[in-house]
Amino acid sequence: MTASISRVPARPSALGRGFIALLIGNAALAFGPWLVRWADVGPAAAGFWRLAIAVPFLFLLARSAGQPAHWPGKALGLIVAVAAFFFAADLVAWHAGIELTKLGNATLFANMSSFAFAAWGLWLARRWPTRLQSAALLLAALGSALLMAGSAELSARHLRGDLLALFAGLLYTGYLIGIERARGQLQPLPTVVLATAFGAVMLLPFALITGERILPESWTPLVVLALSSQVIGQGCLVYALGVVPPLVVGLALLTQPAISAFMGWIVYGETLTVLDWVGAAAIAIALVLVRLRGGAETTT
Repeated sequence: MTASISRVPARPSALGRGFIALLIGNAALAFGPWLVRWADVGPAAAGFWRLAIAVPFLFLLARSAGQPAHWPGKALGLIVAVAAFFFAADLVAWHAGIELTKLGNATLFANMSSFAFAAWGLWLARRWPTRLQSAALLLAALGSALLMAGSAELSARHLRGDLLALFAGLLYTGYLIGIERARGQLQPLPTVVLATAFGAVMLLPFALITGERILPESWTPLVVLALSSQVIGQGCLVYALGVVPPLVVGLALLTQPAISAFMGWIVYGETLTVLDWVGAAAIAIALVLVRLRGGAETTT
């Protein structure tokens, strides 16, 4: 078994289920920034507890679903381990960035992974984007910019946090590529169990070495973070990565800032401007376009 894994294109029904899982996963992941700020531990420690708490839930879920976690062999195990390293590093950088910049900035820069992963999918297919794909990418970029226009704020005061969030987005791209490759031959739940366990093992020593606060006073935000972002969010995302083209996955990640904006409106009473509504609509239209025939052609 080699690191270069090819897979048979998914059936339309599987693509539909994968797309729904993708949207559910991104909706769950959108709560992450608020929960990280709510937690009273360091950034690496928050990442560790997110993964460590999720492991037993994912393990039991995998067994009950008939997909028990197992060692997949040296080559495939190495792919998952490398992906987990990128994910662990992403969590450290992003959690630290969230504390040093505005949530809008952190969301905006971290979602650069959307375009990087979409570009990787097009490179993998050895083709330029079609007109529909190009239109979807442009609409998604415009929608993201409009959504973040009110909450993002570029300034020297936020520069360190912005750079950390941007770096986290690039690291997350590495994680997505690794998991997408592993999903060519490994079922979704064993994949996410292994990646989660590997990531937790990597994060704890880092948190201890850097002297972060490890034990929280309140476990609530960490438990909710683990169940929402890791069990539901990453579980659905890893499933989708096995059947949905990278271009669609990349654009679907941009639903997170849209969901965050709506959550701020419903929970915190934050006013949604005309630009916010236009931005959300642009992302929605981009997802519709990329789900048409021109977008589905990127399946690898």
